[in-house]
Amino acid sequence: MNAVRASARPSPNADFALGLARAYAGALIFGLPMYMTAEMWELGAHLPAWKLAVLPLLFFPFLIGLSWHAGFEPTFSWRDDVVDALVAFGVGITASAAMLWLLKAMDGSSSLREEVGMVTLQSVPASIGALLAQSQLGEQPAGQALRGGVERWSSEVFIMAVGALFLSFNMAPTEEMTAIAERVGPLQALAIMGVSLALMHAFVYGVAFRGGAAGQEREPGWQLFLRFTVVGYAVALLLSAFMLWIFGSLAQLSLLAAVETVAVLGLPAALGAAAARLIL
Repeated sequence: MNAVRASARPSPNADFALGLARAYAGALIFGLPMYMTAEMWELGAHLPAWKLAVLPLLFFPFLIGLSWHAGFEPTFSWRDDVVDALVAFGVGITASAAMLWLLKAMDGSSSLREEVGMVTLQSVPASIGALLAQSQLGEQPAGQALRGGVERWSSEVFIMAVGALFLSFNMAPTEEMTAIAERVGPLQALAIMGVSLALMHAFVYGVAFRGGAAGQEREPGWQLFLRFTVVGYAVALLLSAFMLWIFGSLAQLSLLAAVETVAVLGLPAALGAAAARLIL
């Protein structure tokens, strides 16, 4: 009986192959909106080379941390997480190149520099999808269990940062962010920020969603608001500003107009942060 059970268990190679298949599925699901967005093609082709080089370097630590939380296979050391992050980045690059070729975004008329830029840019959301595949498509999350105290706080803030990064990355390149910001004034921008904070807090701590703040019911609401919601929203705003800067959306804007644009993008970024906290 034991021999039969042992033979029925999948081998480590089979587990990795299944995780890799899920990673490609996750990369396609999370990356598809960007693969089919012409603005992303243009940005990848014409974004300054130094920004295309800086973006993966700054983004890679997020992949390492995300592997620890929800990689596509269980990991037991930081070395494993680095390897998983490299695999996820490779999945993001190859999936992006294949889809851009399939959709004729790369049809041979572009230069090698433009095509590398397009693939590099598209690989960011695809890599996130590759690492989230286990928690969304697998039987159970592969990530590590969260502990209490500072470790739990830092883990939850990191998870919120990943969600904010993903949604802000998807929306920052669009012209709608600056167009909406032009329509709102300072008072309405403040209202957007207030609504963002309220929704973020309600989604995670005010509603009994799966993945909510379990084990923290005894903490006062104001303490949860300050420790998690306010900090998470500040991270979402910082990442929104960074994404807008990377894509050149803040160029030639006044300080007030830039703040209004960041506040507009901060709304989906905050919801992305809350959603990530619920999912992971």
